[in-house]
Amino acid sequence: MNIGKTLFAQLMDFLPWSTFDRIVARYEGNRAVRKLSCAAQYQIMAFAQLTYRESLRDIEACLSAQTAKLYHMGLREPVRRSTLADANESRDWRIYAEFAQRLIAQARRLYADESLGVDLTNSVYALDSTTIDLCMSMFPWAHFRTTKSAVKMHTLLDLRGNIPSFIHISDGKLHDVHALDMLIPEPGAIYVMDRGYIDFGRLHTLHQGGAFFVTRAKSNLDAHRIYSSPTDRTTGVIADQTIALDGARTSQDYPGHLRRVRFRDVEKAKTLIFLTNQTALPALTICDLYKSRWQVELFFKWIKQHLRIKRFYGTSENAVKTQIWIAVSVYVLVAIVRKRLQLEAPLYTLLQVFSVAVFEKIEIQTAFSREAASFEVAQDDNQLNFLDF
Repeated sequence: MNIGKTLFAQLMDFLPWSTFDRIVARYEGNRAVRKLSCAAQYQIMAFAQLTYRESLRDIEACLSAQTAKLYHMGLREPVRRSTLADANESRDWRIYAEFAQRLIAQARRLYADESLGVDLTNSVYALDSTTIDLCMSMFPWAHFRTTKSAVKMHTLLDLRGNIPSFIHISDGKLHDVHALDMLIPEPGAIYVMDRGYIDFGRLHTLHQGGAFFVTRAKSNLDAHRIYSSPTDRTTGVIADQTIALDGARTSQDYPGHLRRVRFRDVEKAKTLIFLTNQTALPALTICDLYKSRWQVELFFKWIKQHLRIKRFYGTSENAVKTQIWIAVSVYVLVAIVRKRLQLEAPLYTLLQVFSVAVFEKIEIQTAFSREAASFEVAQDDNQLNFLDF
């Protein structure tokens, strides 16, 4: 029973704290710590994410106004912004990165049966990155351009449930294609990516690992047709060809054959050309797979709207990465809670209700019961309602 527990405390109960303690011990996160353990730091930062706090002063003011309820939130002492700032600067960000990965593994198991919208049993991933702009004078370590700093969030999104399976945070100068070097190919999986990831040597490594890829061809592709397969032009597929690369370097990087699918988008009056090493699926399915790549774009827009990853509570690299990883883990935690409690409300609604009710002593299921759901949270028409499944 959750009688007497705030919504925030109930959310925290879904976290595997024994796993968190082992990770903290591995990185010696609580070594010589007198106040604000790593667990308390995580809880406070999670509170900041759930309630859309804008700064350390904002966090301190809100929690100070609720001192009588801190204990029921799982916090054992008052929060000072200077103490929290020191923790964000000094506690190893890898603690929260590894913890987020453990939550991601849980969420992926829970959402493994979600529909892709395409009749496939394969795992399908969308690979992309988003840039988070920073002030150069405050974040000089985040190299991007001569007048601007930024960090990049390279993400591999599992399209079953839209759960990130891999995230790498780099400075803004790291080219997207280098993210392929960090992937361990999953045999039989399909990786969907845009033209920024075309490097035939790296794509051949994916192929040798037993994985498949779908991407768009560049306009300067140097290749010749080996043979063409019949197509039904009424579906929009106007060519389905097997090709070989002709470039002096590309033909060495990728010595095998590739499949080239040409698709005519009637609505946009645009012709799209796809490249893949997947030869068994229908050509139209290849086109649909690339279309599903848009889910990773929605994921980036969604988290930028609803999580605190554009304004940071600290300026060091450690503080920025700590905040991003805790934001990701909060997103995944809410997705886990939604699945385990079989809540029908979309993630947007869950986060909106949690943001105003974290101090309420009410069971999560009751807060999102059918009776409570009759009160619809007002949404701006311009807001993205992502993960409305």
